[in-house]
Amino acid sequence: MMSFTTALANGGMFRRPGTCRTALLRFVYRHSQVSVKLYSSRRRTSTALFRPGVPHQVGFTTVSRRQLHPSIVKSNSVTVDQRGSSSSTQDSDSLHRAKYEPPKTGLLSVLPVSWVPYAELIRLDKPTGTYYLFFPCLFSTLLAAPLAVPLASPLSVLGTSLLFFSGALIMRGAGCTINDLWDRNLDPHVRRTRLRPIARGAVTPFNALTFTGVQLLTGLGILLQFPYQCLFYGIPSLLLVATYPLAKRVTYYPQFVLGLTFSWGAIMGFPALGVDLLHNSAALTSAAFLYTSNIAWTVLYDMIYAHMDIKDDSKAGIKSIALKHGKQTKQILSGLAITQVGLLAAAGMAAGAGPVFFIGSCGGVAVALAVMIKKVNLKSVKDCWWWFVNGCWLTGGVISAGLGAEYIVQYSKRADEVAETTELA
Repeated sequence: MMSFTTALANGGMFRRPGTCRTALLRFVYRHSQVSVKLYSSRRRTSTALFRPGVPHQVGFTTVSRRQLHPSIVKSNSVTVDQRGSSSSTQDSDSLHRAKYEPPKTGLLSVLPVSWVPYAELIRLDKPTGTYYLFFPCLFSTLLAAPLAVPLASPLSVLGTSLLFFSGALIMRGAGCTINDLWDRNLDPHVRRTRLRPIARGAVTPFNALTFTGVQLLTGLGILLQFPYQCLFYGIPSLLLVATYPLAKRVTYYPQFVLGLTFSWGAIMGFPALGVDLLHNSAALTSAAFLYTSNIAWTVLYDMIYAHMDIKDDSKAGIKSIALKHGKQTKQILSGLAITQVGLLAAAGMAAGAGPVFFIGSCGGVAVALAVMIKKVNLKSVKDCWWWFVNGCWLTGGVISAGLGAEYIVQYSKRADEVAETTELA
């Protein structure tokens, strides 16, 4: 009870009048075994105080709904019943009763205890986000390789891809840390996030901020391993990394902002292999189409992901496209899939890709997305998570395989042409 009364005092349950607020708080503090219930009728809200074991009300006051702080309606500790009945939510109780248990299996179980919260902070045990960030980099690298002059060698493509993966690992971790800093007051109210390191107090905001700085410097060190032009393309993405968590508070479409962020790698592969986007119109057009295709893909998979938290997000006041268009999700996913495939095909056409790409990447991903959208059960948290994790490899793997096969075909053709030229000479 004291935690709730403290929340009343600090958060400001009533805006006015002050005398009513003072009287209510004084009464609650004097009666430590009192529980609070809210009744709502039309535009009036009644605050009733109950003592366990006593069948009747021990205190009662009525205020206008306008006098209640806006957050009280969304509170997880008190539920306002529009039909005249109210109860403390069982979901809130279960959230507060949940206890953190150190990992006993997997990579985190072998790390020093003091390292575990920071490993959890960067989601080291949940690498799917890293893969989603890496795939656009891989796509652009494979698509740009035939456009490089001379054509990029397999070792060059492999080395560039490995650098991109290390960068994705670091920057995804930095993004997660920034996200948790923004959401440190929201995460405790969401079942899936309530035990994250900052939310449970295992990592202080200051330490998390310092850790973020270390990660960003490491990311910069990796970026400097690429041609210097990549520096000018890579740094602007940091603005998007910091902006996404804020988008969840102001718009129902934060997935679009996430798409702008996670798809940035679709541009980076071109300058990484020495393809000048500013002086190569075909490469610039291809990169633009590939970037927008990945934005559609990001919104698609994150909309499925958002369905896992749809109930808790609604209570916590977190916005998402799943909340805004929950009843039309499958239709929207289908539209996003068509958009993704169409833009991917346009990127290949601009880059001069051949039939291997269009059949393998475009045709393959169309089938993969159709299967995923048809089979995913959006009402099942477990099923949404399964498709989010496995859909990453299913969709990203098919596109990469088609691009890789197209690159090998073009590399072989170029090698044969060089050999013929050498023989004629």
